[in-house]
Amino acid sequence: MSDIQIRPTVANDLSRLMGIDHSISSESVWQLELRRETGQVTAAFREVRLPRSITIVYPYNPFALADDWARKSMMYTALIGQEPVGYIGLFERGTASLIYITDLAVNVAHRRQGVANTLLQAAQDWAAGRSHRRIILEMQSKNFPAIRLAQKLGYEFCGYNDHYYLNQDVALFFGKALK
Repeated sequence: MSDIQIRPTVANDLSRLMGIDHSISSESVWQLELRRETGQVTAAFREVRLPRSITIVYPYNPFALADDWARKSMMYTALIGQEPVGYIGLFERGTASLIYITDLAVNVAHRRQGVANTLLQAAQDWAAGRSHRRIILEMQSKNFPAIRLAQKLGYEFCGYNDHYYLNQDVALFFGKALK
């Protein structure tokens, strides 16, 4: 594993972070099934293995990162050597003492090397240091690698929003209590 360093994002990082390949490959998805019967709605998710791997496009425009950066409560950049290889964007929501992770991206060449884990730990430390009680990680239902990562790190499924993204994908939310 490479030596991963985390620091707050600076303006000079943005052009390199926007250039990261934000797409992911997935061999499984969480499929939403809605049932409406006699005034009752039941939602269920089930893991579905796909016949072949698919490429999932990032649900946000990475080129808007420069504009969005200033609106984030915090943003961290992961570096290996002097090269930015990933980032995480955090947003404080209201008085509910919640932090939402709206962006988590790692350069393809550095995936599965602990970069996302390290970014998530930095986010949790920052949120806990600001006395937040809970952190929420947002992802597309098709982003099976992110679902597995969330589960591995102790995040629990806590909700969804159908047609959440501009491309009409389902958003999944995984939460974790902070100590």
